[in-house]
Amino acid sequence: MSRKCELTGKGPMVGHNVSHANNKTKRRFLPNLQDVTLESEALGRSFRLRISNHALRSVDHRGGLDAFLAKARDEELSSDALAIKKEIAKLQAAAPAA
Repeated sequence: MSRKCELTGKGPMVGHNVSHANNKTKRRFLPNLQDVTLESEALGRSFRLRISNHALRSVDHRGGLDAFLAKARDEELSSDALAIKKEIAKLQAAAPAA
């Protein structure tokens, strides 16, 4: 399992531990990933995703998973999240016609 957020694409970063004597050693900054279940109101289903805490706050701020995915860029989304986005878009495109 990769250490990458499925909604924002946020992954590990590299940097240095800096000692009091200013010695620098390499280190990795890992994203704060959480396993969460988010519900799509349009689809009426829930989805298990591994997302960063920042992304979880953004989903809440935008008003749910559907609204977040509508504004999200496709390059940042994982293949699972992209499939969910396309499924929601397909359902919403069919709804006004009916």
